[in-house]
Amino acid sequence: MMRLDKFLADMGQGTRSELKKKIRSGLVTVNGVPVCRPEQKIEETVQKVCIDGRAVSYELHVYYMMNKPAGVITATKDGREQTVLQLLSPEDRRKGLFPVGRLDRDTTGLLLLTDDGPLGHRLLSPSRHVDKTYEAVVEGRATEEWRHAFAEGMDIGDEKPTLPAQLEILEAGELSRIRITLREGRFHQIKRMCQAMGAPVRSLKRLSMGGLRLDESLAPGEYRRLTEEEKAQLCLKKPMP
Repeated sequence: MMRLDKFLADMGQGTRSELKKKIRSGLVTVNGVPVCRPEQKIEETVQKVCIDGRAVSYELHVYYMMNKPAGVITATKDGREQTVLQLLSPEDRRKGLFPVGRLDRDTTGLLLLTDDGPLGHRLLSPSRHVDKTYEAVVEGRATEEWRHAFAEGMDIGDEKPTLPAQLEILEAGELSRIRITLREGRFHQIKRMCQAMGAPVRSLKRLSMGGLRLDESLAPGEYRRLTEEEKAQLCLKKPMP
């Protein structure tokens, strides 16, 4: 059982104060009957709640896929810069939402937003080795030497070398386009690995995390809820050969 105003607030329908006004104005129904008491208890998984004529379904957790644009920081709040949570519509800014993992300010691509703390922990835990794939444009001609160096693990100035990573050369030239799959997530890892090869990164985009792949139909800054199939794939990882 849950208070009606808390249920609606948790489902992203507004602030508690806004919702109390709507409830007292008769704009909320439970099983088709107007309810005027914000404190009324409801069975959130059984009763049908509508606000302004729209049905509000109970979800224990929400999961959004975003195509993160450049220039936005991966944080829940910041006093100076725009955050990824500010790209969500007000009704989707559910309490407790957070980005799973961090993409640099200038890095784009797949970002998962959820209020499911245990899932976030599983995906980010170093012991899980969840694969993450990125596409980068770097300065310099990519060679087989790069591929071997990534596969063997590299010294990037940390206490331990990196774990083996896959490097696929997509285009080689003055600027090379490469695809990299990591099994860990160290600070600025790809940029540091490429810098170790004398190849500064010009652009970086995350394509996948575990079994979740970026929906390329999403424009930068757009997002959508995960499908049921995508939710089921979240904790699956394909081991790197």
